[in-house]
Amino acid sequence: MFTGAIYSNARLATLAPALPGLGLVDDGAILVSDGRIVFAGPSSELPGSAVPPAAVRIDCEGRLVTPGLIDCHTHLVHGGERSAEFELRLKGASYQEIARTGGGINATVAATRQATDDALFATASARLARLVADGVTTVEIKSGYGLDLATEARMLRVARRLGRERDVSVLTTFLGAHALPPEARGDKDGYIRLVAEMLPALAAEGLIDAVDGFCEGIAFSPSQIGRVFDAAAALGLPLKLHADQLSDGGGAALAARYRALSADHLEYASEGGAAAMAASGTVAVLLPGAYYFLRETQAPPVEAFRRHGVRLAVATDCNPGTSPLLSLLTAMNMAATLFRLSVEECLAGVTREAARSLGIADQVGTLEAGKWCDLAIWDAERPAELVCRIGGGPLHARVRRGLRTGA
Repeated sequence: MFTGAIYSNARLATLAPALPGLGLVDDGAILVSDGRIVFAGPSSELPGSAVPPAAVRIDCEGRLVTPGLIDCHTHLVHGGERSAEFELRLKGASYQEIARTGGGINATVAATRQATDDALFATASARLARLVADGVTTVEIKSGYGLDLATEARMLRVARRLGRERDVSVLTTFLGAHALPPEARGDKDGYIRLVAEMLPALAAEGLIDAVDGFCEGIAFSPSQIGRVFDAAAALGLPLKLHADQLSDGGGAALAARYRALSADHLEYASEGGAAAMAASGTVAVLLPGAYYFLRETQAPPVEAFRRHGVRLAVATDCNPGTSPLLSLLTAMNMAATLFRLSVEECLAGVTREAARSLGIADQVGTLEAGKWCDLAIWDAERPAELVCRIGGGPLHARVRRGLRTGA
């Protein structure tokens, strides 16, 4: 028995690769069955006989319909907050100085270790609700604020619980190589061995969709991250990397060498790094929230990425210390304003290319037959309306797996 629906009288931004630009369709329709798209395209190309009488009919009244948005880089699960560090930065302290004096990531590690699972779930749920209100239907959530096996596992379990109990698809990323915990007493190599040893247990419990690391002078070297990546690859786990955020440490090239799904941040990525990423198919995930919040002055080499054909995604990097950003629409505006991305690049960056950066482009990110029916329906006519606004998002309705919820 047919249990689907048809969305009609819509202006579709399909993001389908076979169509030019955003794949705009002016009098569009979407036919849905069992949560998946059966047809998405011009209403004139959908025969009336293809729509069963049992289909629920939804008139979009000329609204813009896009794929559900995807936030492909977040740190939603954590304890505590770090507004005191914001005040220090206003007085001139740098990210590196704050980290070296016990602040930064390790301040959040202490708070996360002390928090209960229910407290972590409650605070992350509140953050997630803000993203959902922006039309987000899929979100990636990293660990990395535990830095020991027990707390990293708790963070990942909380993220999995969010995916079960909240109306959003959640992918989990293990970020054990995020920072050096105090108990490591400066022994980075010893801690990296411990991170690699955590992987089998976490993978056996089904807690990891991908493995990430922070390749930077204040974190870990390419060779150290490489040891984690070798262990992850042996388990068949996809890879991602925080790369070249504060300096050109060869992170982009490292990510490319391991054929990582994505390299993220990339403010200091080199021309060679961009070329390597293009050859490996590694997506560049741009995080303008962190760039803005840290008052950075060197933007990612967007022109080099364009020259070499690197795919560009955009995410919030929502975290307590360097990007407390809870709006993917605002992240698009920042990417356009600060990094000079086009409207097309911004919208593709939070849909099609974000899906690619998570390894799920065969399931979501475009409006095409066979994919999950994840939609955002907007009180807007033009895609530029989604990028130019700062605050007051125009979401009319959100659809996930074919089921509609309000804005």
